[in-house]
Amino acid sequence: MKSVTALEAKNRFGEVLEAAQRQPVSITRNGRPSVVVISAESYARRQHMARKRLRQAMQRAGEHAAAQGMTEDVLDKLLADES
Repeated sequence: MKSVTALEAKNRFGEVLEAAQRQPVSITRNGRPSVVVISAESYARRQHMARKRLRQAMQRAGEHAAAQGMTEDVLDKLLADES
């Protein structure tokens, strides 16, 4: 991953944007990583994969709960008791 200082990023913003189209660019501040710039396409791909993993985890949790006897009625009662 390419890395530049915050000052370099400010002074060469266009170059940083171009580089981020090819690979993530880390921007450091005071010698420590501060942010990472990625292309919009990479961001969209990451968001899609995160949503997919969340749906899969929710599906597995639902299947596990059902296998343990958790029904919507039981869940509704538990939630009502918490109110």
